Amino acid sequence: MQDILKLIQERRSIFPPQFTDEPIAKKTLEQLLEAANWAPTHKRTEPWRFWVFTGAAKARLGTFLSTKYQEIEAKPKQVKIRKLQGNCQRAAAVIAIGMQRDPEARLPEWEELAATAMAVQNLWLCATAQGLGGYWSSPSLIQYMDEFIALDPGQHCLGFFYLGHYESQATTMERKPIDEKVVWLD
Repeated sequence: MQDILKLIQERRSIFPPQFTDEPIAKKTLEQLLEAANWAPTHKRTEPWRFWVFTGAAKARLGTFLSTKYQEIEAKPKQVKIRKLQGNCQRAAAVIAIGMQRDPEARLPEWEELAATAMAVQNLWLCATAQGLGGYWSSPSLIQYMDEFIALDPGQHCLGFFYLGHYESQATTMERKPIDEKVVWLD
């Protein structure tokens, strides 16, 4: 248990500007996605969906996001345009995180959102174990992803998970004591 707790405590948001140019092997990406696939899911809806962008597809994603931002923003900022493109370029892989709503609506939507978030946590913890950095970004632009990737009816994009190798030391974090967040009832 101590190994798992240590891994959970070491997980950090590592941002694309911190990434190196080192690629991530497809086999490693497949392993991370397989870990995601084992998240808990009520009624076995398995709502998580992923679109993996590598190579030239990352540049196309960055171009789409920056172009869409310029279309919808009254006064687009050059720094944001560069960031949207640059984050995609700097990452070894960008994974669009999606959720497929149960067509029968057998459970509340929040449960499927929670299951998808747990899938991402599995992926993130395994990335940490592999020495990879990751960052989940959920810009408002995700509402336009159906213009870029084919989303099935009931699918929603929840954000992007940027992955990459990094050299810098991850920052240490503190948490308030768990005793401040728990009420014991006997």
